Formats: sequence, C-alpha cells, structure tokens
Amino acid sequence: MCGRYSLSKSKIELEERFQAEMLADFKPRYNVAPTQLVPVITSESPKGFSFFYWGITPDFAKNKPVSQKFINAKAETVNEKISFKSSFEKRRCLIPADGFYEWKKLGKKTKVPYRFTMANNEAFAFAGIWEEYENEKGEINHTFLILTTEPNRLVAEVHDRMPVILKKEDEKKWLDKYSTESNLIQMLTTYSADDMLSYTVSPLVNQVHNDSPGIIRKTSPMDQFGNYTLFG
Repeated sequence: MCGRYSLSKSKIELEERFQAEMLADFKPRYNVAPTQLVPVITSESPKGFSFFYWGITPDFAKNKPVSQKFINAKAETVNEKISFKSSFEKRRCLIPADGFYEWKKLGKKTKVPYRFTMANNEAFAFAGIWEEYENEKGEINHTFLILTTEPNRLVAEVHDRMPVILKKEDEKKWLDKYSTESNLIQMLTTYSADDMLSYTVSPLVNQVHNDSPGIIRKTSPMDQFGNYTLFG
C-alpha cells in the first residue's frame, strides 16, 4: 500500500522534468494524503498538469474505511478486475512525486516512518489510473489510484508493497492510447533498489495536517523514539 508521498519540487523543476505546464499558484507538497487534490498528467492533457482527487472525493472522505480502500490498485490484477479494467485500458496517468512514505513496525504499537526517494533526488512518476464521474450535485469529479507491486529489497525491509515507479523512458508509452496491453503490463515492474535510497523521517508525517519542509528531513533514531507519536 502507498498511503503518503511527497512532491517537494518547485513549479519550474516539475515543468522542466515533465515538459508540462503547472498552475501558477502551485506550492510544493511534503505530505500528500488520500482524498487530497493533487497534480497528475493524463493522456488527454499531456502538456499540462491536471488536478485530481487521490482515491476518492471529499463527498465520501468521511467514510474512512472506504476512503482508505480505494487509493491503490494491484498492478498484477489491474487489467483483470472489472472495477479497474476500463480505466487501465483508456484512462492512465502519471502521478509526479519525489518520494513516498512507509511505516516500519517495531513491536505491537510502534511504527517508524521512512521516506523513499531516487538516489539522485530527482522527481519521478508513479503509474496511475483515473476515473471521471458525476456526484449528487451534478458536479464532475476526477479521481486517481496509484498502482502497487512487489517491493524491491530496500522497501521490503519496511513494507510488503510499493508503488509502481515508471522508468523515465516508459512515461510517454504509459500515456499512449495505442500502447498494447502486453506492453503496458511489462512497464509495471518493481523499480530497482540500486537507484533508490531511504531514511527515517519525523513523526510529523503521521498527521495529515502537517505539510512542511521539516517532514522530509532525515532524522536519527534518537529523534524517532525521543519524540514519537503513533501513526494512524
């Protein structure tokens, strides 16, 4: 499961990296959480960032079990499940990020947050699918899910799943409506641990309302256990 990520790069950095136009008022994000409105890139608008809700719209966000359930989809079955098959075939997206978080269990109650990034600290893209629907008020909503897969050896030390990180050369292919199903499936692989790094971060990430630069800074074990608050 991928339940939090960061997008701390500037507007200019993201525009250069993805060759797409960002909204003028975009601000870096350090603690992106489900149900929030965040930038994605779709095949329908590859030259500009669109803003979609992660997982489920605020209309249903009060139902925590539901909102937590629909934030990810397994890459191994996304082309087979009725609930995801159409989106996989027609509505794929890139979810820009520069890190993601997972929590390592230490005992029955303690969980330590880790941040995973590229070794070169560059931005990257998760593989995603999106959906459009009309709510009870007649408003059109757009939501997205992050695809997950088996963890590499780095992530496996902390969690049993990780988000699908697309290779840079596969990003345009992922959005291409003419890509075949077999080619798409081949892109949904586990990203190499050799090109990534991880480190513990502040327990501030545990709380959704915290969204400051301090969250992505590396912490020491003393910081973790000296000022610890439980996640969730």
